[in-house]
Amino acid sequence: MGPGGIATIIASISLLVIAVAIAYAVVRLGKLIDEASTSLKAFTTDTTPLLEESTRTLELINSPLESFARITKNVEDVSNRVTDAATGFMDKNGAAVKVAGALISAAQVSKGRKNKKKSE
Repeated sequence: MGPGGIATIIASISLLVIAVAIAYAVVRLGKLIDEASTSLKAFTTDTTPLLEESTRTLELINSPLESFARITKNVEDVSNRVTDAATGFMDKNGAAVKVAGALISAAQVSKGRKNKKKSE
């Protein structure tokens, strides 16, 4: 056997070692993918009920908030109606408002005089 035969044997052994290393890496990668698949299935199985519970919790929270929004809207409507009614009354009955203001002022002045007499 000459130098060419020895080189051929070394090359074939090197290729065999490389092939075994690649096969080992592929087998390990296959096991890693299988483990990742199993972990993903477990994660999905555990996460799905959690997401459903979170969705239900948000629905339970949102329903009172919707009721609160309706109540707030109704209060706003009532406030607007009272404001409109008061504005309409003052626009139509300006003299009555002036008389009521004068009466309130007079009542406050007389109340102030009574308080001054009591303090003396």
